[in-house]
Amino acid sequence: MSLCTPGEHRVTRRKFLGASAGAVGLGALANPAVADELKKQRRQVLFVWLDGGMSQLESWDPKPNTPFGGPYRSIQTSVPGVRVSELLPQCATQMHRLALVRSVSTQDNSHSAGVDRIQRGDPKNRGVTYPYFGSAVAKLVGAGDSGLPPYVWVKPMSGGFIYKHAGFLGPKFGALALGDGKPPENLLRPKELSAEADDERNELRKLLDKEYSANRRTELTEASTHAFEMAAQLQKKIELFDLSKLPQKDQGRYGSHDLGRHLLLARRLLESGVTFVKVTSYGWDTHGDHFNGAASLHPKFDKPFAAMLEDLADRGMLDNVLVIACAEFGRTPRINGHIGRDHWPEAWSVAMAGRGIKRGVVAGRTNDTGTEVATDPVDIGGLFHTWFRALGVNPEEVQYRNAGQPLPIAHDDMKPVSEVLA
Repeated sequence: MSLCTPGEHRVTRRKFLGASAGAVGLGALANPAVADELKKQRRQVLFVWLDGGMSQLESWDPKPNTPFGGPYRSIQTSVPGVRVSELLPQCATQMHRLALVRSVSTQDNSHSAGVDRIQRGDPKNRGVTYPYFGSAVAKLVGAGDSGLPPYVWVKPMSGGFIYKHAGFLGPKFGALALGDGKPPENLLRPKELSAEADDERNELRKLLDKEYSANRRTELTEASTHAFEMAAQLQKKIELFDLSKLPQKDQGRYGSHDLGRHLLLARRLLESGVTFVKVTSYGWDTHGDHFNGAASLHPKFDKPFAAMLEDLADRGMLDNVLVIACAEFGRTPRINGHIGRDHWPEAWSVAMAGRGIKRGVVAGRTNDTGTEVATDPVDIGGLFHTWFRALGVNPEEVQYRNAGQPLPIAHDDMKPVSEVLA
């Protein structure tokens, strides 16, 4: 699918305004023609979360031969004049598909506050808990017609259904977390239970849920029903989790480490129609021995991330999938006494590609030593505006409704990074 033109956006916005003032989301528009047209436009997100904070100086915004630049060089990319760290040689070959924002400046330098703030978009305080970006996209864009959960989180360690990500949207829009990329425990029906008996049990469950919720708030029973429905669909797609049947070439290009395997699974989930796939990599909080740590960590990101961009492009999916690589902050330019870099929200970088994003561009810059943003700073609210618009959702025209209260989907006072929007 080719990218839509500005003219098409204007027509759609007029329809939005005429169809429903303050709609809950795109799927809730009163005009069936608009809703049908939006359903035809597959819109998906791959959100790569580098938990702990990737160093911008060893990735997207290197400063070699400066007091804080570190030992690594910068290298030329596929876009003339744009250079990245030598630790990202594969991503350098994909720069013509990427957009970088080098002027990100956020507020929280603690993991506990930063993770929530970045993934919720830091809206103004409305007295409610806002959803994570994945839950927001699941609500505003919808699940599509795949029958699979709209928000899937592939991560190391444990999994489960993470309802807290949904905030005021309600637990139905939480994340299905696949621990170590494996299907949920006890997903498959026991052999001793026939399909007919399973169907009968589910019908009984539905009747009991309906009776239970008749005079109660329905959020939890809806979430429970949703979980059973997701399980039923995942049972039909169990082969998604068996990466061993993929060509050895694919497995080699992504790598056998956690992030490589999980990004390869993410590609299969996107191919199967999942709306939002988040892949988390841990261990980026390099307060000590940073440069040896970067030499190990960054290649594990570089190889599978570049392979993903290449595969999405080759499959014609990059026009539909918004790709984001992000963390809660960057790393300090100043090197500490443990040869490490500490937390640095003041000036760092975010990479993106795909749907609605210009290719081969860099927005914003830091000063010569990387200590501060030298152009207009971009807070996370501005990035949420950018990402929503890239997905065809205009935050100036689309609102949430929480118990009748209209709420903005992104920070009211911030604007998108227009330089990276197609």
